[in-house]
Amino acid sequence: MAEVYGIGNPLIDILATVTDADLEKLSLHKGTMHLIDKTRHRILIDYLKNKDLVYLPGGSAPNTMVTLCSLGIQTTIAGGLGKDDLADEYRKKLKETGVRDELVGKDEPTGTSVILLSEDRERTMNTFLGANHLYDENDVNLESVSKASLFYFTGYMWDTKEQKSAIRKVLKYCTENNIKVAFDVADPFAVGRYRDEFIELIKNHCDIVFANNSEARQLFDKYEAYECCKKLGKICSIAVVKNGKRGSFTCENGKITEIPMQGKSTPVDTTGAGDTYAAGFLFGYVNGLPIEKCGMIASYLAGEIISQMGAQFSKEKSKEVREHILKTYF
Repeated sequence: MAEVYGIGNPLIDILATVTDADLEKLSLHKGTMHLIDKTRHRILIDYLKNKDLVYLPGGSAPNTMVTLCSLGIQTTIAGGLGKDDLADEYRKKLKETGVRDELVGKDEPTGTSVILLSEDRERTMNTFLGANHLYDENDVNLESVSKASLFYFTGYMWDTKEQKSAIRKVLKYCTENNIKVAFDVADPFAVGRYRDEFIELIKNHCDIVFANNSEARQLFDKYEAYECCKKLGKICSIAVVKNGKRGSFTCENGKITEIPMQGKSTPVDTTGAGDTYAAGFLFGYVNGLPIEKCGMIASYLAGEIISQMGAQFSKEKSKEVREHILKTYF
């Protein structure tokens, strides 16, 4: 049975609906992820005190592991949690999903992400890493990694030296033991900060790489998603470039395939769209499906997740989408 091991940032998502004027008042760049400290976190929560807030367990890599698990793939998530009530709630919700918990308790508050949904349903994330930044190479469980057929991580891990050291340790182990590696670039600002390191990572350690058009443009200084995918495909086995409402492109062995967008053109909430896309693609991949079908499953799932609030499916919805995938693509 295929297993996927992920390291990421477990976060409690705090969702609020705002206007573009709100974003301007808060000096936020719409559609991106901002790393914030405790003080900034308190400022945002205070600003939002008169709005309806929704609290959900999340985090980019955890979302992907949860969705994969709901489709029938055994997954594990590792990372740092606090030792507080939010951590207890997170572990409780994670247990309900069936994802293996290798989260390590740290003496810092559990991380949160204040996600602001603007009128066009674009999301602007404000992430307080909290306990996540203390997760390091000494916390890595290589015995668990050894049981996986694929390791998954995102570019967000590069924002702290401790997490970076943990990822480097696992990448070295995966390379030495022929474990496949999937990497989601995750954020255009992260590419801006670590472009050269990301290029080196992709060339030397990654088999599957996900990027959206903004991230890919930052990597290769090319505007068209097609050209970016072609360029990315030259330095990894399988390249995926997502292009919003225009669909996405995949590249394997120099062959580029266009994947049409599925789902509603007017989303309810784009939070987790990329995480869910990655889960759908990897579900097809670990089941041995052709890359085009992997992309179609990914596009279908992304279309479904943006049609609801939140970045994870309910148990009922998970059953529905799994049945559709098995009937349509297998």
